[in-house]
Amino acid sequence: MAGHSKWSQIKRKKGANDSKRSAMYSKHIRAIQAAVRSGGTGDPAGNLSLKNAIAAAKAATVPVDNIDNAIKRAVGAGEGAADYKEQTYEGYGPGGTAIFIETLTDNVNRTVADIRAVFNKRGGSLGTSGSVAWQFEKKGVLLLTDTSEQAQETAIEHGAEDIQESEEGLEISTGPADLYAVQDALTAAGFAIESAQITMIPSNTVAVGSDDAKKLMTLIDALEDLDDVQNVYSNADLPDEE
Repeated sequence: MAGHSKWSQIKRKKGANDSKRSAMYSKHIRAIQAAVRSGGTGDPAGNLSLKNAIAAAKAATVPVDNIDNAIKRAVGAGEGAADYKEQTYEGYGPGGTAIFIETLTDNVNRTVADIRAVFNKRGGSLGTSGSVAWQFEKKGVLLLTDTSEQAQETAIEHGAEDIQESEEGLEISTGPADLYAVQDALTAAGFAIESAQITMIPSNTVAVGSDDAKKLMTLIDALEDLDDVQNVYSNADLPDEE
């Protein structure tokens, strides 16, 4: 949840029920189509935003056929097709936690009204632009189960900035522009990548108690359920049981 442990986020998304999974797939399809239109091409080699969107979709187990069809539809879309814009929102959750939200919307007024309603109902508050964004930094994050010294050395040689080791594997952080260089190098060396995507990492975390953690999870779930919301990030350091 805080960004320093992406394993739980990946597992949580993969373990979503069917209705949640369908909604999540729709969000990724929207992101892919928006990336094609904004980047002007359906070729990820020449469209970094599309490459990021495809990687995120694959990490969320979106079927390849769905991804390919989304790109084809976006390439062929003409006048009258929905024009989604990237918009970010910031706020505060239980326990004084910071929340950063990424959206894709064709109606900003609707989106901000929906987000404000969730904050008000779930014990949070919508902040102004810049109120918490300074606490987050965009990074590339790769996850792999191999913790060998060779894997770590390969990552470092090709641009990794930080490596954290746990029982589940390695979590490798890179600059956004270096993500795919590290990924390609690890793949070429024979290491299986669990996930590789651009994300927002908090510079500092806030420890929250069990009660606030449950309230925060409920708030974040409600935000993620909104059609226009793509990603929700928090600087919360959650108790292990959560």
